[in-house]
Amino acid sequence: MSNWVEASVKEIVWWTDSLFSLIVNADVGPFKAGQFTKLSMMMDEKRIARAYSYVNAPSSPDLEFYLINVADGLLSQQLAKLKPGDTVMIESRASGFFTIDEIPASEQLFMLSTGTAIGPFLSILDQPDVWQQFKHITLVHGVRLNADLSYQAKIAQLQQQYPQLAYLPVVSREQAIVGLDGRITDRIADGTLFNHCNSTVSPQSTQFMICGNPQMVKDTSALLIKQGYTRNRRREPGQITVEQYW
Repeated sequence: MSNWVEASVKEIVWWTDSLFSLIVNADVGPFKAGQFTKLSMMMDEKRIARAYSYVNAPSSPDLEFYLINVADGLLSQQLAKLKPGDTVMIESRASGFFTIDEIPASEQLFMLSTGTAIGPFLSILDQPDVWQQFKHITLVHGVRLNADLSYQAKIAQLQQQYPQLAYLPVVSREQAIVGLDGRITDRIADGTLFNHCNSTVSPQSTQFMICGNPQMVKDTSALLIKQGYTRNRRREPGQITVEQYW
């Protein structure tokens, strides 16, 4: 059963002409960093709802979501028109198992994301408990264009707070100003992603969280499985934990 509550729009931050963050205030239930909820609006007497991950830390009173305004997106087109003071409906109960309490402790953690799927990782990194589980964390963000690398100030603040955090942009459609060119999968396949981070990775020392579009999640998982890693399951802990982003 969905439990919809009203959320008041506090702010909309436009990063590019299609990427934006929606910040709302609402009385929602507690959630774990990495979980998602649903936003909805009524259209022609029908409720249109979509799942979005929380970007904010669970302790924050501002609820933040990172979205792409999809050209034919029924809901994103409407959300993109919201102004401060408008209301949107939010599901008060969060869902999902893309949380660090589902992941075995390890020497290092690679967070592999594409596009707006960096959102849940920012929520997780905003929590001190992630650093009790991993000594080193590398946040990898795959995007098409350098301009799509949102949240730079937030990432810089997290790196100041936690010097053990490395950040690696991977840009596929133009030369990267910082980081690597190409796709995350290509850079894992040819070894440059780990070399660039000066990381020695192995199933004994490394965990991977993968969040992105279904094809990226599938391809990246397949590559890592070929390299000797296994999917993390409750009964059989492995090294690969995934979240499909639509």
